[in-house]
Amino acid sequence: MTAATLPRPRSFGFKWPDVTLRALHVWRRNRDVYMNVWLSEAIWPFVEPFMTLLALGVGLGNFIEFEQDIDYVAFIGPALIAVYPMWSATAECAWGSFFRMDQQGTFDAVIATPVSVDEVSTGEILWGGTRGVMSVFYVGLMVLAFGGIESPLAILIIPLSLLANPMFAAISLCYTATSKTISSLNYFFATYITPQFWLSGAFFPLDEMPGWVEVIAWFTPAYHVVRPYRALSSGEVDSTVAIDIAWMLVVGIAAYLAALHLMRRRLIK
Repeated sequence: MTAATLPRPRSFGFKWPDVTLRALHVWRRNRDVYMNVWLSEAIWPFVEPFMTLLALGVGLGNFIEFEQDIDYVAFIGPALIAVYPMWSATAECAWGSFFRMDQQGTFDAVIATPVSVDEVSTGEILWGGTRGVMSVFYVGLMVLAFGGIESPLAILIIPLSLLANPMFAAISLCYTATSKTISSLNYFFATYITPQFWLSGAFFPLDEMPGWVEVIAWFTPAYHVVRPYRALSSGEVDSTVAIDIAWMLVVGIAAYLAALHLMRRRLIK
């Protein structure tokens, strides 16, 4: 029996992340695969936000009036920069990671090398976050073209997305690590991601909804990404931006540590 096939001890307590720069090899592997299929992968992240801006921002927006003099494209545009990359990062660490873990055997092959489970998980989260950041560029350029960005502070959305999208990816990998079948991922999207998409304040002000809706929304990650993106885009930055950044940082770290733990339980036999 070789060292690569020796059974590994199973641990359920806290363990400090076993992560080195080898995690970047996992990220690079996923990037190389993407570069071979990028054209087909880029269709959805480009077309759907474009149609949403056209149908809702321009079409429906002509019939919507806010009490303040706010253009509807300027209202939903920054939010779309938040929620569509959420889908990209989440999908990559859901369906993409599940296929590599369960169907293709990629993870088993990688951890037979000196790369650890924690490094595989970290590489997956980094790649999921990268897909989200790429979507920020796609959607951001479209929103800019439609006139939905009003302040040069919107450029700060890019560095902020480096925190937001790995958070979405880590949360997604937590669920993927516990999924037994590919179809079970549908529950995650139907009960967690889709409600966030519509109830994060992206398409209408939450203060017009029943109070309990805003309370629930406050505990969802997308809410804390939509708010600072909108503030930076409009130039109306206040203390809530710092609160949202702190919220994302805490949740992102917690989700990352949870993802590592759950992936160890899944992959270490």
